[in-house]
Amino acid sequence: MDREEIARRERQQKLHYFYQSELQNMARELPGKYQQRLPYDLLSSLGNALLDGTLFEIVRSLQEVQHLEEKHLSSQRIKLVNDHKAQRHELQKKHKEMLQDCQMKPHTVALVEAQIEREKETSEKRFEEEAKKRDMKIIMELDQKVMDQQSTLEKAGVPGFFVTNNKVDVRLQMYLLEFITRLNHMKPPI
Repeated sequence: MDREEIARRERQQKLHYFYQSELQNMARELPGKYQQRLPYDLLSSLGNALLDGTLFEIVRSLQEVQHLEEKHLSSQRIKLVNDHKAQRHELQKKHKEMLQDCQMKPHTVALVEAQIEREKETSEKRFEEEAKKRDMKIIMELDQKVMDQQSTLEKAGVPGFFVTNNKVDVRLQMYLLEFITRLNHMKPPI
């Protein structure tokens, strides 16, 4: 082997030790039930997977896509809320006109007020159901996004990643992503 190759391997080894050491320090910050699920071998394999920098790019790219998706879903939700506000406003205008129209016929006021109350209740129930449906759709889309990310990371060979909806496993994967992001912002002493 020539000197350049030896120097390159030494840099790689130092970088691996740095990543492994930092990952172990980060793992110690976690609650005990998660620390137990991050054995030395897993952290060492993850440190090794970070060496060429590709994993940092994959995670950054996944975060960008997720932020765009969250922004899109949030704007859909806000649009629904604003649509409901506009419909409430129109309904209030209509109800005010109905009450003004029946001022000349006092015997119809009670009937009109009852009709207005029914319309309000029906509308509010519909708004609530629409919001609930939208929220469920958003949750399902976010769950699918998590599975897509897990699949991408698993296919990339990232230790600790596999498709699951187990809360503990998902939380552990979130910690691993946080570790990768934190390491990406660190300057290795090499």
